[in-house]
Amino acid sequence: MATMKIKKGDTVKVIAGADKGTEGKVIAVNHKNNTVLVEGVNMITKHTKPSAQNQQGGIVHQEGPISASNVMFVSEGKVSRIGYKMDGDKKVRVAKATGKVID
Repeated sequence: MATMKIKKGDTVKVIAGADKGTEGKVIAVNHKNNTVLVEGVNMITKHTKPSAQNQQGGIVHQEGPISASNVMFVSEGKVSRIGYKMDGDKKVRVAKATGKVID
């Protein structure tokens, strides 16, 4: 299985699905299912029971997972694929469109 090149905190753009064209920040990454959670994308409605954390309960709106293949990294306003290169003895991520080091 290939490594997932999108990481938590990256700004990404949705390139497929109902939220196509939306940009947001990655909240969480699930390597096992190859999915990401993006701020404000794929909003779902969840009905919750009252609990210790949420005494009120009720209807909660939250982000749902989206396939990592449906998002692309945004570098300086342009969508870009991500590559790797060696910077001295350190492996760094590089935006292919701009050639800039990400990390």
